[in-house]
Amino acid sequence: MKGPGIFAAQFIGPDAPFNTLPGLARWAAGLGYRALQLPTHLSHIFDLEQAASSQDYCDGIRGMLAEHGLVISELSTHIQGQCVAVHPAYDMQFDRFAPASVQGSPTARTQWAISQLGLAARASARLGLKAHATFSGALAWPYLYPWPPRDEGLIDLAFSTLAARWRPIVDAFDEAGVDLCFELHPGEDLHDGTSFERFASLLGNAPRCAILYDPSHMLLQQMDYLAFIDLYHDRIGAFHVKDAEFHPTGRQGVYGGFADWRDRAGRFRSPGDGQIDFGSIFSRLTQYGYDGWAVLEWECCLKTAAQGAREGAPFIQRHMIEMTTQSFDDFAASPLSDDERQRCLGL
Repeated sequence: MKGPGIFAAQFIGPDAPFNTLPGLARWAAGLGYRALQLPTHLSHIFDLEQAASSQDYCDGIRGMLAEHGLVISELSTHIQGQCVAVHPAYDMQFDRFAPASVQGSPTARTQWAISQLGLAARASARLGLKAHATFSGALAWPYLYPWPPRDEGLIDLAFSTLAARWRPIVDAFDEAGVDLCFELHPGEDLHDGTSFERFASLLGNAPRCAILYDPSHMLLQQMDYLAFIDLYHDRIGAFHVKDAEFHPTGRQGVYGGFADWRDRAGRFRSPGDGQIDFGSIFSRLTQYGYDGWAVLEWECCLKTAAQGAREGAPFIQRHMIEMTTQSFDDFAASPLSDDERQRCLGL
């Protein structure tokens, strides 16, 4: 496993050092991070179109980051991926994620989003990256709770349509040699293991169809986030280090009663401030040979972003495990000959 990395999206802002990539690089390196996960929807930070077409641009970005002891862990198309599939109930909100030229036209917005993912595949290849972070988008999400009783054909159509839209994208990432890692996230049609399996099966379980593992979303759904690693470790290609806590009350539980984040039973916290057992997560990922990045994602409802970022790098570093190459009792090992093995067994 490699780390610590930091997802830059939540820290980008209008003021220095957060308004340029060199500024973000100096800031992150100064806090002890070794990698940036970069959003690709803000061209003043990272120009996706240029990165997809120009090796010189990519080499320049890599060189600048290297001067600060940094690399890119993954590119992110969370915003564009969300726009691959948008239920009409969310058209107005998600239109604002897309350029003005496609706003008001769901079909044009979808095509723009698909083309953006294609650019991300080519840019990732030019940058020599192994994984990419994204969202799936959602057509079925408003029908999550089956009341009134939902028509299963509706869900079948939603997932088959979702898979059809992602098919050329998955192929593009396969051609680029990059794992396409979906962050399983409420609000997306891919939000747990069951929904991911349904989607992946429609894509013929394409090897590049992978998972961004974020235990915070699983805790807030009351999933077993450690058993998830046992089940899907061969699909996990990226990892967000984000904490959460869940304290159900007599008034609310998983759904949160439409309360603000600070007042919900389930809340995101900075790593170490919530309930997630990161020691066991790092142990399991190491046991299964995860060789990607451990990337801080800050979304705490109480702590400032500045404090979360300061504390994140040492938190991740403290949990990193150097995989042993020997057994603790190797010192007492006593190799036997074939004859001796026979005698030990009385044969």
